[in-house]
Amino acid sequence: MGGFFGTIQHKRCVEELFYGIDYQSHLGTKRGGMATFSKETQGFRRSIHNLQSTYFRTKFEDELPRFFGEKGIGVISDTDAQPLLMNSHLGRFALVTVGKINNAEEVAEHLLDQNMVLSEFSSGRINPTELVGLLIIKGKDFVEGIENVYKTIKGSCSMLILTEDSIIAARDFWGRTPIVIGKKDGAMAATSESTAFPNLGYEISHYVGPGEIVRLTPDGMETLRPAEKNMQVCSFLWIYYGFPTSFYEGKNVEEMRYQTGYVMGKEDDTEVDNAGGIPDSGLGMATGYAAGHGVPYQRCISKYTPTWPRSFMPTNQETRNLVAKMKLIPNRAMLEGKRCLFCDDSIVRGTQLRENTKILKELGAKEAHFRIACPPLIWGCPFINFSASKSELELIARRVIMDFETGKEKATMLADADKAESISIPEERLQQYAKTDSPEYKAMVDEIARRLNIDSLKFAKLETIIEAIGLPKCQVCTHCFDGSSGHTL
Repeated sequence: MGGFFGTIQHKRCVEELFYGIDYQSHLGTKRGGMATFSKETQGFRRSIHNLQSTYFRTKFEDELPRFFGEKGIGVISDTDAQPLLMNSHLGRFALVTVGKINNAEEVAEHLLDQNMVLSEFSSGRINPTELVGLLIIKGKDFVEGIENVYKTIKGSCSMLILTEDSIIAARDFWGRTPIVIGKKDGAMAATSESTAFPNLGYEISHYVGPGEIVRLTPDGMETLRPAEKNMQVCSFLWIYYGFPTSFYEGKNVEEMRYQTGYVMGKEDDTEVDNAGGIPDSGLGMATGYAAGHGVPYQRCISKYTPTWPRSFMPTNQETRNLVAKMKLIPNRAMLEGKRCLFCDDSIVRGTQLRENTKILKELGAKEAHFRIACPPLIWGCPFINFSASKSELELIARRVIMDFETGKEKATMLADADKAESISIPEERLQQYAKTDSPEYKAMVDEIARRLNIDSLKFAKLETIIEAIGLPKCQVCTHCFDGSSGHTL
């Protein structure tokens, strides 16, 4: 996904900018970058580093003395190298983006037809932030340019623009990814994660609306384009992506996770001896589940983080699985002879959960039950790329459905994902599997539990997570669970 942070002040901002960007680190794994502007010294200053084998702060802290200025932006990106520096009729500016552009090739071809110049990744892929920058400079001003982005791209895109006298923040047209504005005396900030604000002294002053464009100066915020009425904010911000102390649309991440777990615990009649979470995003749900179910909360698994980057940082899936396994350390004392229940944010491929279950039982767990903070993932994400799966058939729920719908023998022949992709399952059949407590849904969940060798498996109901988020269903994107998106791509 990725996250960004920007601040504009009456004094030097470099250190605050550094820490504000660092607080986005849980949102991305590939590249980090920051840019500042100072009229008195050197104008724009930019640095970009690869983060696939280390953390943002280890790459940038030694560079801070070389940065100057009272305004700056930065990003932790899961895609391209950012920020991008541009010089155009709009003036000089730096740009960072968060999102997913599904029609990048089409947009690039259109821009080339208009005699624009595009650079490329070293791998030959198109730089999505560069596409956004070129669409912006086609406008007569920044607002018209950003509206060009809204009208042209398919997917999602939120952005920060650092100009010589301000920071412009523009949220994705459908509000899929967030921007939160913070304020303190003599300074303003914009961020993907409000977790960046408390220790830097900011108070949340505004949640940027879908399609809204605002301009920040050290003394306040000006709205350049009002927000759209319709919104499709990603539900996984609360379920998985968000840091516990962050707020989106006024709703705290940990509060939402606790409430989801509490409701599931209240409704569950499974007899267990304790409840715990799979670190980190399952912990808040687990405390709620333990309270709702009336059992002790115990840390049967702890996460060892001093030397391990995030588990899905390596590009190779086998390596990711190994890193994830090495980070999660089970505690035999909490497991042995007990009926243990574990809360987790989601099941994507199921590979790591199967491995965890095997280890838990080898260490003496009498039973291993799992409760998942969202419904089964049946559709891939076309908007912010949550699951990062190249194919929907990488999703264990979709594989089970394929097996049921095509027959075991045929499914075995379809182990090659390319061949399997050629077989489509009617949408009305997929909807039956997505409907909680339908015969198809129950069969799918039972089969997932069997394949992962767990004693019982339950997923949160869609109604439960919507109620816990506290927004109307029509304002929350639940495409991964029910195939709905609120609008076309």
